[in-house]
Amino acid sequence: MSQDWGYNDENGPSTWASKYPLAAGSRQSPVNIDRKFVTSDTSLSANGLSWKYGDNNAYRIVNTGYGWRVDTNAQGTELKGGPLAAVYKLEQFHCHWGSSNDHGSEHTVDGKCYAAELHLVHWNSDKYRSFNEAACQPDGLAVLGIFLEVGDTDEDEDGLKRIASLIPEIEHKGQSADIKFTLNINKLLPSNLHYWTYLGSLTTPPCNESVTWIIFKQTIKISENLLNAFRKMKTVEEDRKELVKSEECCLTKNYRPPLPLGNRILRECGSI
Repeated sequence: MSQDWGYNDENGPSTWASKYPLAAGSRQSPVNIDRKFVTSDTSLSANGLSWKYGDNNAYRIVNTGYGWRVDTNAQGTELKGGPLAAVYKLEQFHCHWGSSNDHGSEHTVDGKCYAAELHLVHWNSDKYRSFNEAACQPDGLAVLGIFLEVGDTDEDEDGLKRIASLIPEIEHKGQSADIKFTLNINKLLPSNLHYWTYLGSLTTPPCNESVTWIIFKQTIKISENLLNAFRKMKTVEEDRKELVKSEECCLTKNYRPPLPLGNRILRECGSI
């Protein structure tokens, strides 16, 4: 069951830099958001953050072997303002989680972990012709990060419930399924627009240092049943499932721990 990289002891985050030199860079993500060292920046409010997503942008969900990823057609999508000097289009979104509800988020706040973290990945369509081109540039990507925590849920997880309903169709690595229902991506985002922002990287290899991170302060509540559905995903292809014990195949955690902020500036917009 050898993979080039993963999240277990043999090929986990502590080993990535040996295969992917960028993973040892000075602009790596995630980080711990230490609120004692956050700089309030009124220019972020003045240059208001905004986004636009349609009901039919999500078209496919994939088991990458490292989690689920929803691919979008990017048509009509738009993220701009705040710390961004260009318009960015939505490429995909995915989630990171842990084996229990007290850990799983990649970013932390004053050392606190959340059960999971949702990432909406965008690329700079003003300057670059494609996601792949943008991913190699320092201003190429922008990622919205949303903390997910287990709690009482109302209308909260409507979009995530729909995604979880497709997990049985993508149980094994490499499997994918078309999304035939309407998925309103706007419902994945919190209502409060206050956030932290800093310059960082992708949190999976090759860990390109090309991301402007925007981490929302308000969390989204989800149910434990929903997280358990994610944890049942497999890290191996269907034809290899008999070669490995079932518990070894389950994708119970897929997060990279925080890395040093170094001399980077962590800014905030608003407070809650």
